[in-house]
Amino acid sequence: MNILLIVLVIIASVMGSLMAFPQARRIVRTRRIEGVSAVWIGVSIALNSWWLVYGIFASVWAVVPVSVISVGLYSTIAVAFLLSGGKSGLPGILLGLFGLGLVPLPFLLVGGWELAGVAVGLCYGLQLLPAVIEVFRSVKLAGVSGATWVLAALESAIWLVYGMAAGDAGLALAGVSGVVMAAVILVRLAVTGHRPFAVVAVDRRLASTR
Repeated sequence: MNILLIVLVIIASVMGSLMAFPQARRIVRTRRIEGVSAVWIGVSIALNSWWLVYGIFASVWAVVPVSVISVGLYSTIAVAFLLSGGKSGLPGILLGLFGLGLVPLPFLLVGGWELAGVAVGLCYGLQLLPAVIEVFRSVKLAGVSGATWVLAALESAIWLVYGMAAGDAGLALAGVSGVVMAAVILVRLAVTGHRPFAVVAVDRRLASTR
């Protein structure tokens, strides 16, 4: 059973590090940002930075390379977002980075890195919430990568299974919130005609038609 849990952690970590890649590639290639939340980008940079620092100080080395990759990808998304949409997206990125992204800080000050790690895990739903809000606020969603949210749903489902098997209520709740929010975004993409599950060719079609 322990080996299975380790495998689940590895798979979820790899998927988590790759989750942002389709979104980064989409914005870089198409220069479309419609439906992409600037706040989501900022808070994703912040929370993955928290995981990186937590991994170093708590000696949880498995999360370090994943966190480095994730911070790099979300930072790439931030730069491409600003180049495509101008400085109007900067306040949202900063709000996510220095506003929502500082939620784990009080937990660190009160309970050290162990409690901070729990707080960061529970903040996963907080990380995805701005993206959910943005896809409902936007009429056009040409900037949103369906592949990113397919990976997010699968990663969250794995963490849900892991949390239930390991008796970790925090991770199980994070998995539930992740599955629900990713599913909401995928359904929103589907009902607006963006075919979120056609993850191979959808980028090229939307770039040429929108």
